[in-house]
Amino acid sequence: MWTAVGNYLLRSKVYQDCPRVSLLIQKSRSTITRSPPLQYSAGVVQAAQPFNMNARIQKVEALDANHFVCIHWEDGGKSLYPSVWLRDNCQCPDCFLHSAKARKLPLEDLDVDTGVKDITLTDRKKVYIIWPNEHTSEFEAEWLKKRCFSEQARAKMREELFVPEHEYWGSDLQFPEMSFEDVLSSDESAYTWLSTLKKVGIVMLTGAATRQGELVKLGKRIGFLRLTFYGPTWQVQDKMDANNVAYTTGKLNFHTDYPVLQHPPGVQFLHCIKQTTAGGESEVVDGFHVSRKLKQQNPQAFQILSSTLVDFTDVGVDYCDFSMQSKQKIIQINDRGEMDRINYNNATRDTVFDISAEKVQPFYAALKEFVNLLNSTEHKVTYKMKPDVHLPENKLIKLIFV
Repeated sequence: MWTAVGNYLLRSKVYQDCPRVSLLIQKSRSTITRSPPLQYSAGVVQAAQPFNMNARIQKVEALDANHFVCIHWEDGGKSLYPSVWLRDNCQCPDCFLHSAKARKLPLEDLDVDTGVKDITLTDRKKVYIIWPNEHTSEFEAEWLKKRCFSEQARAKMREELFVPEHEYWGSDLQFPEMSFEDVLSSDESAYTWLSTLKKVGIVMLTGAATRQGELVKLGKRIGFLRLTFYGPTWQVQDKMDANNVAYTTGKLNFHTDYPVLQHPPGVQFLHCIKQTTAGGESEVVDGFHVSRKLKQQNPQAFQILSSTLVDFTDVGVDYCDFSMQSKQKIIQINDRGEMDRINYNNATRDTVFDISAEKVQPFYAALKEFVNLLNSTEHKVTYKMKPDVHLPENKLIKLIFV
């Protein structure tokens, strides 16, 4: 059997290695070169055209008692920069450690009311500032334009740093597929894989050897394996006196793994090493897509599931003794009002429920409607894994239930 990832859910009867990898795509800069944004369509990923900065400055001036710097670009645009932000981000060696790309200037030494004393333009490509205490700063035009405070520029920066685009899908999903060996050997393929995983939430890697240890290679390719109380990797198979419902022959319900953890896994890898001749089908569903549907047809149910803290528990013995407790919202909303995680595992939902009695039945009604949508044939995808297949899934985006 397997367990689920991110915002999907799965079911299956297989033997597998299943390490958990904690991964944020936007921070995977150490081994993979940043590439242009990607476009995904029908299982194919293509690079989009890079944004043309073409930053040359026509004029620079101080405004509002020197508390703002206004840059007039040669393309006709304007950018406004607060003086305090410019001082805080001075790029000189005394204020910034370039080898670590880290700020050295202590905040306690920053005058939050500072203005500029003098400002000049050099070769239309550099802005030179003298501050009231005679400290000097120099900023490249391209560096400034990339950090413009306009909504358009900030949207482009968000796209570059966080790959925010999501593809929502139902039963018509065509699994993105890539070569396992290509991902291991090619930085371009690894970046394509990660970007697609972030966007779609699930990617099929084919061609891996049917032996244990392959997932360790994949995990180390992009980061490190996250240790859990089941170990760094483990086999999922039928067991006597199972300490997890995944280790039984029964059908598993749609779920995400480890909502009992304070920080549930972001990405999970499933490796099909041996498959049964009868049975063994898996099902996946896009939890974000279903949540959006729920919000459309029953906003009150969505509000309940996105605001109610649900108790989860897990107690047992495996790699170590464990007794875990947490509170999670089924539909997790971030500070920007966007869905960024689904936390749902009916098996580990606790009998303890820390809400007032009159709120219990409405919660069950909302959850039942959500689960009914998850199980709808228009939303779920059924398939059967073959030996040699890896199935990486992104828990930050979509929801996989096993």
